[in-house]
Amino acid sequence: MHRDTEPDLRELITVRRAELEVQAEKLSQQLQEVRDELEELTVAERVARRLAEQVAVEAERDQTSPESAGQVAGRAVLLVPQRDGGMDEAVLPADYQRIMDVMRRADTPVMVKQVCGELGISTEPARSEAMRAKLNRLAERGWLRKLADGKFTTTL
Repeated sequence: MHRDTEPDLRELITVRRAELEVQAEKLSQQLQEVRDELEELTVAERVARRLAEQVAVEAERDQTSPESAGQVAGRAVLLVPQRDGGMDEAVLPADYQRIMDVMRRADTPVMVKQVCGELGISTEPARSEAMRAKLNRLAERGWLRKLADGKFTTTL
């Protein structure tokens, strides 16, 4: 009887070993997938951190850029001032005066890319976004009006 159970035991061990090896392979694959995803998340975190730093630097630069602020007697002043009733465009920096000229000549509200085109500026995203920032600044300070569809029109 001992002899009859011995082959059955070996067979059971062999079957169980094969099952465990299959399971170990599956777990190994899952572990590799988890490691790959962790690596991707690490890269994504680095990219997000760099983008956040870049946005912070650009925001700081925008606040202190010659386009938006300057120094007079050691005090910060807006180079694109808030528009008061009788204010003339001559108080604006030259590049903003050119924008206002384009806006005045337009028969209808204009899009950012149209302003870029009129001024001979590239419509690549970096350039058009810089123009959008200028148009928004003019709108925030009462020189232009921004419509709900994102177009701009003169308030003059």
